[in-house]
Amino acid sequence: MDAARTVADPEPPSIDALISMSAADMVKVDALIREHMDSPVPVIPALADHLIAGSAKRLRPLLTVAAARLAGARNEACLKLAAAVEFIHTATLLHDDVVDSSQLRRGRVAAHLIWGAPSSVLVGDFLFARAFELMVAAESMPALEILARASRVIAEGEVLQLTRSHDMDLSQELYLEIIRAKTAELFAAAAEAGAVSAGASPDKQAALRKYGQDLGVAFQLVDDALDYSGEAGTLGKNAGDDFREGKATLPLLLAVRRTGQAERAFWDRTVDRREQEPADLDRARELMRQTGALQATLDLAGRYAQSAKAALAVFGADPWRGPLEDLADFAVARHA
Repeated sequence: MDAARTVADPEPPSIDALISMSAADMVKVDALIREHMDSPVPVIPALADHLIAGSAKRLRPLLTVAAARLAGARNEACLKLAAAVEFIHTATLLHDDVVDSSQLRRGRVAAHLIWGAPSSVLVGDFLFARAFELMVAAESMPALEILARASRVIAEGEVLQLTRSHDMDLSQELYLEIIRAKTAELFAAAAEAGAVSAGASPDKQAALRKYGQDLGVAFQLVDDALDYSGEAGTLGKNAGDDFREGKATLPLLLAVRRTGQAERAFWDRTVDRREQEPADLDRARELMRQTGALQATLDLAGRYAQSAKAALAVFGADPWRGPLEDLADFAVARHA
């Protein structure tokens, strides 16, 4: 430990150990990704690479590999599934950015602003098709079923969010249902598919699915908070995008509920009608701080991260367990 740190000032969570342990596998996953995003139609690999190259950690495919190794995998059956997971994730990002009219993704100009919305949507479709080819090549019907179901659930979550995205009276329960579908489902499926590819017992498959789902919820909750407290350089997108788009994320829902009628006119104007002035984002941030909405969101994320870690108890003292627990801690420490 650094001499400047004390017991009360621990080392910040790091996923370096997980990345190091998975490095050899992830090199092969990256090779599969590069191979399968190739196409004789030039715009397809160019557009796909623009987004995929911006993903430094590849957390979801990393989760598939780590879950498989934790579950006892000794072969490479999980690698095609990991590449498929990355393609599913990238396809959903391409579609989301068109729907949301996003300006940045992973710190780069959003693909639809360079190649246009039609090309972005169609390349997303191409990546979904490639994902299913990889699933079939993995020769695991249970894993294919898991990832196919995840693709459907993600789409349902995105449509549900779209229909309720500006609803300031959205309940916390329904909001959590939305993020379980649109974000956490792929984390859950990534971990579960890894376990299935390793031939894990049903209880260990369920444990890894639970880990992935709670990890995904924690990630999304922290992302929601960071939109109001982070910066574009660390977010990979413009800070305040959720507010500008009038998205009903948990920090906003809590702030609206806790400010009540005193600030209802402000929220109606800025979120419901999206009639915003330059100073409105700063005011929204201040209201979230005053009401404790941001901290409440982060506290809930912390509880989900702890639940994710607890799900791994079934694996005992396996060397992969600690690094996966670190990933859960890292998910909620990103706001610091």
